[in-house]
Amino acid sequence: MSVVVIGGGWAGCSAALEARKQGAEVILLERTDMLLGLGNAGGIMRNNGRFTLAEECIAMGASEMFQITDDCATHVNVDFPGHRHASFYNVKKVEPCVRRLLEKMGVQMRFRFRATGVIKTDSDHIKAVVSADGEEVYGDAFIETTGTTGPMGNCADYGRGCSMCILRCPAFGPRVSISEKAGGHDYCGTRADGTLGAFSGSCKLDKETLGGGLQKQLNEKGFAVVPLPENLVNEKKLASKVCRQYALPEFARNLVLIDTGSAKMMTTYFPLDELRTVPGFENAIYADPYAGGKGNSIRYMACTERDGRLRVSGPENLFCAGEKAGTFVGHTEAIATGTLAGYNAVKYVGEEELMEMPETTVLGALIKYQEEHPGMVTCAGDRFFEFMKMKGLYTTDKRKISERVAAAGLTGVFGMC
Repeated sequence: MSVVVIGGGWAGCSAALEARKQGAEVILLERTDMLLGLGNAGGIMRNNGRFTLAEECIAMGASEMFQITDDCATHVNVDFPGHRHASFYNVKKVEPCVRRLLEKMGVQMRFRFRATGVIKTDSDHIKAVVSADGEEVYGDAFIETTGTTGPMGNCADYGRGCSMCILRCPAFGPRVSISEKAGGHDYCGTRADGTLGAFSGSCKLDKETLGGGLQKQLNEKGFAVVPLPENLVNEKKLASKVCRQYALPEFARNLVLIDTGSAKMMTTYFPLDELRTVPGFENAIYADPYAGGKGNSIRYMACTERDGRLRVSGPENLFCAGEKAGTFVGHTEAIATGTLAGYNAVKYVGEEELMEMPETTVLGALIKYQEEHPGMVTCAGDRFFEFMKMKGLYTTDKRKISERVAAAGLTGVFGMC
């Protein structure tokens, strides 16, 4: 059995790992020269309902990625505005750890491979993906996890221009939707005002360029909240954010910083000349996106229609995960959906029944909720987190989470076959 994963972010790496654990030969194709994509600029785990989803995945046998982020944590069990028991991983350390894990597991990785097309045997079956250079990679099942950001024209048309973000479209070429090339149907997420796409919700500052007092707070507490003068408050930006869990008044009236090895600033963008008027930021420099003083990357421009088993509508042997599978927000959500896609891709090749997660699990409820509710969906806040609490799904009691997984008959289901 051979499974080809297109895209090496958190979702793609998790899909590749799970497909390999289930016995398939796996090739992971990544457009750039690094894994994890936006995971190299993120770093927030286990906040609010993400704790429950992470522990649920662990109970199901998908512990490896969470073990890495826990091992690379700069701070654990942190409460910051609107969020509890969060962990922050060091974005400078985590990618090599994931790469070594996949190498150890025998996942083949191809970097600088920009998938731009497919070869099909008929209207519903993919035989191979094709690179921009004309190289063909064949497989029995395919998983697309290319995300929804790019090409650069989308950031220009729906944002404030290319912000030179971690995805590096100018260097490695723009993302191409394989689902559409294969006959699926993509759609865009929208902001509150109906504009297509949404801004990435945070920027990364070089921590060493901040004032000593801010560095001390970040190093000791893991976060800092800096009040803004009234003339710099811009609450309109909140409506444009991907991360609805951070679209709270506190994040407009303050600069909220989180220690992820860098200083993660929880705002879409902030003019550098204005930022440097705030005490402690006099020498601040953006690390990602480099044009964070002007704008940020535009996301959710290419989600694809799929079923509850994460199989893309149309091509029968194409699965999806992460943002490609819907307007999901967050690394935990990407890891969880990637794991399910990897599992089902192997089951498809083996002509076994595909798994649809029951709604008694957070993952099953998350997938179903996204299908029925427009807008961004995350376990970390906003509407779905309230839904989790209403349904009794949110808990930090690991024993209860394990019991719930066991009651669904899913204990260890994602472990080695």
